[in-house]
Amino acid sequence: MSKNSAQLDLLSFTGKTKILHMTWMAFFITFLVWFNHAPLLLAIQASFGLSEQQIKTLLILNVALTIPARIVVGMLVDSFGPRNVYSVLLVITGFLCLFFSLATSFEMLALARFLLGFVGAGFVIGIRMISEWFPARQMGLAEGVYKGLGNIGSAAAAISLPTLALVVGGDDGWRYATGLTGAIAFVYAFIYYFSVTDTPAGSTYFKPNKSGGLEVTSKKDFVLYLLVNIPMYGALALLAWKVSSLGLISITTLYIIYAVLVAIFVLQCRKIYSLNVQIFSKPVDKLQQYKFKQVAILSIAYAVTFGSELAVVSMLPMFFQNTFAVPVALAGVFGACFAAVDIGSCPSGGWISDKFGRKKSLVILLIGAAIGFFVLSTITSDWPIALAVAAMMCSSFFLGSAAGCVFAVVPLIRRSLTGQIAGIVGAYGNIGAVVLLTVFSFVSTPVFFLTIAGCIALAAMAAMWLEEPKSSMFEVLPDGSVQMVEMH
Repeated sequence: MSKNSAQLDLLSFTGKTKILHMTWMAFFITFLVWFNHAPLLLAIQASFGLSEQQIKTLLILNVALTIPARIVVGMLVDSFGPRNVYSVLLVITGFLCLFFSLATSFEMLALARFLLGFVGAGFVIGIRMISEWFPARQMGLAEGVYKGLGNIGSAAAAISLPTLALVVGGDDGWRYATGLTGAIAFVYAFIYYFSVTDTPAGSTYFKPNKSGGLEVTSKKDFVLYLLVNIPMYGALALLAWKVSSLGLISITTLYIIYAVLVAIFVLQCRKIYSLNVQIFSKPVDKLQQYKFKQVAILSIAYAVTFGSELAVVSMLPMFFQNTFAVPVALAGVFGACFAAVDIGSCPSGGWISDKFGRKKSLVILLIGAAIGFFVLSTITSDWPIALAVAAMMCSSFFLGSAAGCVFAVVPLIRRSLTGQIAGIVGAYGNIGAVVLLTVFSFVSTPVFFLTIAGCIALAAMAAMWLEEPKSSMFEVLPDGSVQMVEMH
C-alpha cells in the first residue's frame, strides 16, 4: 500500500478506487433510506391523519438510536471487518424499510423510524474500509470523497421520492417510494459483499485484542474516555425530554428513561474498567501508546461541524422565507444549496489536510467557519438576497471542509480501533445536532447563528491541542507480538 502513487484517479474502477466507489455507494444508500420519510411527511400525515406532534415525534425518533448505534457498529467493524458488517447492515436496512412502508398505525411508523436510526451508523463502517486501502497521503481526500458523495443520499431522497410517489399515485404512493429504497438496500448488500475485500492482498486486518469497549493506554486517557461518554447519554436524555415536552410520554416514563440511561452508563463504566484494568497495574510501553485526547478533540470538532450542518439544514428554508419573503419552493432551494456544498467541501477539506498538515488545516478551517456564522448572524432583510446566499454557501464550505479534515485524522490514531474511534467521533456529530436544535427552539435565529459561531471558535481553540499524526503506529497482534504499521 505504501508504494501507491500519490495521484488518486477517481475515474478508475479498479483496485482501491473501486473499493472507494463501492463503499460510498453503500453509505449513499443508507442515507437514502434514513431520510426517505422526510420529503414524504405530508403524504404520510394525510394517509394516517397524524397531528403535528406525531410528525415531530417521527423526526426525533429517526435520530434517537443513531448515537448509541455508531458506537456499537464501530466495535463490530473492528472485530468482524467492514465487508461483513456493511453487508449485514444493508440487509437489515432493507427489512426495516419494508416494515416502515407496510405500517398500518402510528405506533408501527414510530417503531420503524426508531429502529431505522440504526441505519445512520453505516457511515462509520466505510471510514475503516477506506483507511485499510489508502495510504496516509491520500487518506484525507479518499475519506472526504466517501463522506461527501455518501451524504447526498439524503438530497437524492428529497429530489426523487416525491416524484416517484406522484408517478405511482394514490394514497399508497409514499409506500412504494420508501419500499423501493429498502429493496435497493437489500440488493446492494449482496453486490457489496461479493465485490470488496477488507484489505488489499497480503495486508493484515488488525483487530482489537478485546471487544466491548475502547482500549486506552494510560490512566489519564481512561478518565477522559469516561468523560467523553457522558454527553452521549446527555443527548439521549435530551431527546427523551423533547418527546415528553410534546406530551407523548408521561413524566413517570421520562424518569424511568433517565434511570435506565444512568444504569447503562454505570454498566458501561464497569465494562470499560474491566477492559483496561491492566493499565492500573502495569504501564503500557511508550511505543504502543496512543493519546485519547486526539479522539476527544476530533469529537468536539465534529460535534460543531456536522452537528451545525444537520441543525442548520433543517431551519434554513424557514429563515430565508421569513427574512426575504421568498416563495416556499425558492426558500427550499436556497436551503438545499447549503447541503449541496458538502459534495465538494468534504473532499476539499480532506485534500487540504493531506497537502498542508492535519492540525493546521483543521484549525484554520474551523476559524473560517466561525467567522462565516458570525457573518450569518448579521443578515437582515436589507441585505441583497444574493449576498446572503453567498455568505451561507461560504460558511457551508468551511464547515464541510473542517468536517472532512476531522476524518482525515481519525484513521491515523490507531488502526485496529479505527471503527470504534470513528463511532465515537461520528456519534458526537449527532450529539451536536441534538443540542443545537434544542438551543434553536429557545432563541432567535441571529442568536442561534452566534451560538454556533461561538461553539466553532471553542472547537478551533481545542484543535490547537491536537497532535500531528506520526508516520507510523504500533499494533499488537493476537499472539502478543508487536508490528509497526507504516502510514505513508
